[in-house]
Amino acid sequence: MKKGVLFVSVLFAAFFWGCGTGGGGGSSPGKGAAKEGKAMELRISSSAFRHMGSIPSKYTADGKNISPPLAWSGVPEGTKSLALIVDDPDAPGNVWVHWVLYDIPPAAEGLKEGISSSEFPPGTREGLNDWGRKGYGGPSPPSGTHRYFFKLYALDTVLPELGRPTKAALEAAMKGHVLAKAELIGTYRRKGR
Repeated sequence: MKKGVLFVSVLFAAFFWGCGTGGGGGSSPGKGAAKEGKAMELRISSSAFRHMGSIPSKYTADGKNISPPLAWSGVPEGTKSLALIVDDPDAPGNVWVHWVLYDIPPAAEGLKEGISSSEFPPGTREGLNDWGRKGYGGPSPPSGTHRYFFKLYALDTVLPELGRPTKAALEAAMKGHVLAKAELIGTYRRKGR
């Protein structure tokens, strides 16, 4: 009888210990869940403008037409490369692509203002914008206020050489490899338009 009670007690304690520590699987909160809860979310920002704020003309076709400084954090574990797409969904007729970068090393923490291709983190590759060239092309809306999406993707792979990919070609290559995505949106309206 004592052995039976002892066995049931040990079994009962093991069951509750497993549930309480997250070691039993499922979605039970415990040490595993708390550890996961501390994971940082992928974020992208710029010291030049806040999210949903106005992009200074310096970074547009009305100014120096240089890329704004960008910073990111919270790159998830297992990330092998990053990709950046900048586009304008408010362009007449279609989304207009301003910048395409891929194979950015995951250790990179951002891109400096006015960065040139020779200054990119090692391994970074460029695609084509909708002007048909590599590099950043700043906002130049024909009328009204447009939104510019700076989209950062964390990928579980380093993509192969894609030549001079368009946004669509890069998105096709990234399919099934995106671990996380972050967005920074800036706005711009030309004076008098």
